[in-house]
Amino acid sequence: MSQRVLRATELTSRLNVLPFDDDEGKAALFEQILGRPLPPHVTIYPPFFTDHGLNLELGERVFVNQNCTFLDYAGIRLGARTMVAPRVTFVTVGHPVDTDDRRVWLTGGPIVVGENVWIGAGATILPGVTLGDDSVIAAGAVVADDVPARSLVVGGKATVRRSW
Repeated sequence: MSQRVLRATELTSRLNVLPFDDDEGKAALFEQILGRPLPPHVTIYPPFFTDHGLNLELGERVFVNQNCTFLDYAGIRLGARTMVAPRVTFVTVGHPVDTDDRRVWLTGGPIVVGENVWIGAGATILPGVTLGDDSVIAAGAVVADDVPARSLVVGGKATVRRSW
């Protein structure tokens, strides 16, 4: 894992200093970061950060704004037409709470984002969470539990405010 983290960090640091209009250079670096070309009509505005990159799956017409972080070691999938605002963080792994176990292994799980999901600025999506189709995550929300389809979640620890 540490070798891949170093490689992903090196690639993203190069990506994040390219001129904004260098589409060819960005495409080439994204292909190295993700291990495949970006899907059709996907837009990602640097700066962009990832610890792995190879476990990030993007559906068609995904939009990721500036300064987002994808800690994708356990896998992140963004469904088609998902929109991600600036400074959103996806975290798929963590460390056990018990101090004896912290240096032994990681905990966590994949993040699955349905189709047509909107994620507001500064939101944090935690390990193992699924965001249902057409859901909206408010700016600054911390999402630690699954979100039903067609729901708006808000707050420091996101809670369902309403469903439709």
